[in-house]
Amino acid sequence: MRKTGLFFGSFNPIHIGHLILANAMVQSGEVDEVWFVVSPHNPFKKKSTLLHEFDRLDMVQAAIDKNYNFKATDIEFRMPKPSYTVDTLVYLSEKHPQHDFKVIVGEDNLAGFRKWKNHHIILEDYGLLVYPRPHAKPSDLKEHENVKLIEAPMVDISATYIRKSIQAKKDIRYMVPDGVRELIESKGFYKG
Repeated sequence: MRKTGLFFGSFNPIHIGHLILANAMVQSGEVDEVWFVVSPHNPFKKKSTLLHEFDRLDMVQAAIDKNYNFKATDIEFRMPKPSYTVDTLVYLSEKHPQHDFKVIVGEDNLAGFRKWKNHHIILEDYGLLVYPRPHAKPSDLKEHENVKLIEAPMVDISATYIRKSIQAKKDIRYMVPDGVRELIESKGFYKG
């Protein structure tokens, strides 16, 4: 079985914080690879702020270029919207039975995790790999046998900050990989 971490997100845009966390997951030995699951619409986010899903997928592919431990997937583009993590997990498990999937989440998601659709199935059948987040609320889920805390740097960069920087005509170099920055600049993403 190939151990695969699923990193769900809008990636609007993907930035170095995402890549550092994904790399920490692979380096931890808990997973062999990380799949970036580009979400067409996160049920907890306003849709109007999202760049088109194919543009976000293109940026993820540009960001992970030549890293064979990483893969971008558009699996949720073809699923009912809004997409729920548990539905994607079940679908991927049926389609890729040779993979042992784990869900990668930030520590700040643990406090509200019981609000996720069929959270108990995610916990029992898949498990969570949790990276540290500043100001995360305490959660008893940290003690669950299928929840593993992964040591990773806390890189406090947000996609919102990057989008605001672009609108303010500020340099986003070093916050996103060069390939992502080139795509953003050439296509005029997030200009306002």
